[in-house]
Amino acid sequence: MPDPLPTRRLWDISPPLHAATPPFPGDTPYTQSWAARIGPGCPVNVSALGFSPHLGAHADAPLHYADGAPAVGLLDLAPFLGLCRVIHALDAGPLVHPRQLAHAADGLPPRVLVRTARTAPTAWSTDFSAFAAETIDWLADRGVRLVGIDSQSVDPADSKALPSHQRLLARDLRVLENLVLDAVPPGDYELIALPLKLVEADASPVRAVLRALV
Repeated sequence: MPDPLPTRRLWDISPPLHAATPPFPGDTPYTQSWAARIGPGCPVNVSALGFSPHLGAHADAPLHYADGAPAVGLLDLAPFLGLCRVIHALDAGPLVHPRQLAHAADGLPPRVLVRTARTAPTAWSTDFSAFAAETIDWLADRGVRLVGIDSQSVDPADSKALPSHQRLLARDLRVLENLVLDAVPPGDYELIALPLKLVEADASPVRAVLRALV
């Protein structure tokens, strides 16, 4: 039977996960071993995976930056699914400030993804753009409930205070990191980026995609 739903273009905005995927320094890299392989007496391949939930495209939970805060599997899924705006800020520098997003601020939907890199990184580097803490408040003041970025973190790599993460906590915003937005024009889309129901974890991988609205 043919699919009754109309076909709309999809953009896969998740980087690949494999042994060469660069983790944050000190974080757990991707590993895969085989618990079973097809052969005499065994009809299936079964693998065992090990990696940080912050590897690749992922959703941070408040538990990641606040003891006693909710784990990722306990979060409401609604912020991770629905109308979204992609904003380009390719010349942002180390921090994305509100002035670099203001050109696309009219009628913001509840989800905003920011492209800062001309090409997605293939190796770890501290040279990436993060959010200024004021930008989190600026977006929250405009009704945004989820923010995403194509960087490894919403805070600079050497930050210990994590001011942008702390503003996410204070404003109860959800966040996606490590997205790949290289091929996505600025504009409005449907976001689908559901975290796994990991009820004790501080983050979850997501298979993040954008779907055209028409």
